[in-house]
Amino acid sequence: MRDFYKYIFLLFFGILSASGTLYAQETDEQPTDDLGNVSDKFQEYFFEALKQKGIENYELALEALKKAKLAAKKNAANEAVVHFEMGKNLKELKRYDEAEENFLKVTTTLGNEQLDVLEAMYDLYYLKKDYAKAIPLVQKLIPLDEDYKEDLANLYHRTRQYDKSLEILDELDVLWGETTYRNALRRQIYRVTGNSEGAIKDLETKIDRNPKKEKDYLNLIYLYSEQGDTTKAFETAKELLKNRPKSKLVHLSLYKFYLDEGNTADAMKSMNVVFGSSEIEKRLKFKVLGDFLEFVGDHPEHNQDLDQVISRFTGEGDGKAYEQLGDFYSAQGKKEVALSFYEKGAILDEDNFSLLKNTLLMQIGVGKYDEAVNLSENGLATFPAQPLLYLINGVANNNLNKPDAAIESLETGIDFLLDNPQMEKDYYEQLGLAYGLKGDQKKADNYNKKAAEINISN
Repeated sequence: MRDFYKYIFLLFFGILSASGTLYAQETDEQPTDDLGNVSDKFQEYFFEALKQKGIENYELALEALKKAKLAAKKNAANEAVVHFEMGKNLKELKRYDEAEENFLKVTTTLGNEQLDVLEAMYDLYYLKKDYAKAIPLVQKLIPLDEDYKEDLANLYHRTRQYDKSLEILDELDVLWGETTYRNALRRQIYRVTGNSEGAIKDLETKIDRNPKKEKDYLNLIYLYSEQGDTTKAFETAKELLKNRPKSKLVHLSLYKFYLDEGNTADAMKSMNVVFGSSEIEKRLKFKVLGDFLEFVGDHPEHNQDLDQVISRFTGEGDGKAYEQLGDFYSAQGKKEVALSFYEKGAILDEDNFSLLKNTLLMQIGVGKYDEAVNLSENGLATFPAQPLLYLINGVANNNLNKPDAAIESLETGIDFLLDNPQMEKDYYEQLGLAYGLKGDQKKADNYNKKAAEINISN
C-alpha cells in the first residue's frame, strides 16, 4: 500500500527532488522510493487535507497540512508537496502573502521551478495585481508553453511597457494569425498612449518597407477610422487589396465603405468573401450580417440581395445568424418568416436564452401552441429556473385546453418568480383561466382577484 501512495504522489505532483525530476516511468518495476519514507501518518494527514480542500474547507485543509509537515520528518520532497498545497489553500482564502511564502518554499526546498508551481504563482500574482512579479514567471513559462506569450503581452500592457507589448503582439500575429483579443489589446494601447499620429507614421513606414504585410494595412485602416478619416481608411483598404488580392480580412473594412458610398454590388462581393472565409471569426461575420440587414432595412430596393446573403451565411448552421435574421423580419412585421428563422436557430443554439424567448413568444403570438409546449419543455431542461418558460408553457397548454398541464407548469414556475409584478400578474391570470377551464370557479375567482390586486406602475 505504501508504494501505491508514492506512485499517486509522483503522478499527481511531478515535484522535483534535489537529485532530479520525480516522475512515474512506464516500466515493469515497482516505483522507486523517491519521496523518502512516507509514513502512514503523513499519508493520512495529507489525504485528509486534499479531501477538505475538495469540499472547500480550506482552514481545515491547512490544519491537516500542518500535521502532515510534522509527519514528513524534514523529508525535502514531502515538505515541498505540503508547502505547495498550503499555498493553494491560502490563495483560496485570499491570504496572498502567506500563499506566496509557501510557493517560494517549494522552489527553495527543491532548488527547481516546476510548471505547476510557476503556474500557481503566476495565478497568485495576477490575483494580487502584482504584474511586475508576474512577468519573470511568465517568461519562464513560455519555453514550457508558448500560449503564455499572449499573457506576457497583456502584462507588458498592464505595466505600461507598451512597446514591448506591441512587439509581442506583432510576433504572435505572424506566428498564429490575428485574433479579436490581440487586435483589441493593440487598439487599447494606441488609445492609452494617445499617440495615433506616431502609430500612423510608424505603420506607413512599415508599409513602404514591406507593402505585402497585411497586418500593417489593417492596423492603419483602424487608426484612420478611429480619427474619422474614412477617405484615407478606404484608400488604404483598396491599396491592401491591390497588393494582396487574396486578402480576406480587408473585406471586413471594404464592405462597410462600399455600403456607405452606395456601391451595393462591390459591398455584396466583399460580404460574400467574409461569409465564405474560414479565417474570419463568426462574431465578426455576425457584425457584417447585422450591418447589411440594417442597410436593407433603410434601402428596401435591395431586398433581392438578401436571399443571396442568407443562403451564404446560414449554411454555417449557427443559431446567432438565424436570430439576427429573425430579428430583421420581425421588425419588418413578417412574423411567419421571422419565426421560421427563430425556430431554426433555437434548434442549433439551445443555450441562447434570448433566442429561445423570442421564438416562444412569437409561437404564442401566431398560435403555434403545440410547438410552444414542446420548445418550452425542451428549454426547461437547459434553463430549469426561468419562470418565463413555465409561464409560456402554461399559456400554451391553456390555449390547447389542457388545464391540468397548465396548472402543473404554472404552480412550479411561480416558485422561481422574484420581484416581477407584471409576470406575477400574468401567472395569476393564467392560473385563473386554467381553473376556470377545469370548472373550479372558486379557485379561478381567487386567482383572478390576486391578479386584479397587483397594480403595475408605468
